Formats: sequence, structure tokens, C-alpha cells
Amino acid sequence: MPGRKIDFDVVREIALALPGVEESSLHGFPSLKVSGRLLTCPAIHKSAEPHSLAVRIGFDQRAELLAAEPGIYYVTAHYVKYPAVLVRLDEINRSSLKDLLDLAWQFVTSNAKASRRGTRRRHAS
Repeated sequence: MPGRKIDFDVVREIALALPGVEESSLHGFPSLKVSGRLLTCPAIHKSAEPHSLAVRIGFDQRAELLAAEPGIYYVTAHYVKYPAVLVRLDEINRSSLKDLLDLAWQFVTSNAKASRRGTRRRHAS
């Protein structure tokens, strides 16, 4: 389906193929999480453009995406302090979305591992 419009169903399909991703909800909206940590969800804050997605990634990665593809990726004042980027679903293609979700999965799972290591160190003290 090369011409299939990107919507949250497509996002769900791609994300659920990643290890440990599960469907959930956030403020009554669908979301996708890994080990209980948010991976992606519709951008629901009123500052976001309609038909946008919020995707968790690192601040450095976000800066690179914003510089490379400002027509696809953006951020509003509300999201600046969060490690996330907003995505215009009407502008992104399936391949780029898959790459972005892979990047987000790596970010979320590496943070989860770091958090668990920190917890073990505190308990070992």
C-alpha cells in the first residue's frame, strides 16, 4: 500500500512490531509504551498542529531532526522541555516513520536500563 495515508493505525502497526511495545492510553488517548514508558502518542496538547504525533527521543536527536526536516518535525513551547519531537503525519513517509520509531524505541529502552541500574546501585548502598 504505497499510497496509504499515515495515521495512528499505521503508527500502531509499525510500533507493535518492535520488541516489548504494548498498547496503552494517556489522558484518554491511545498510546504505545515499552515497559510502561511512553514511546509515542497523538500530540494532544492544544499547541500541537492537528494530525500530529508526539514521539520520545533525545534532545540531540530532536535537534538533528528539526534542522534536517523542519517540514516534518517540529516542537512547540509546551513540548520543549520534554525529550520528544512532534511529527506531521501528513508529511512523513512510512520508511521515515519506521526509522523514527526505531530511534524512539532505542531511546526509551536505553533510559529504562539506565534507570534500573541506578535503582540497583541505590539498593546496594
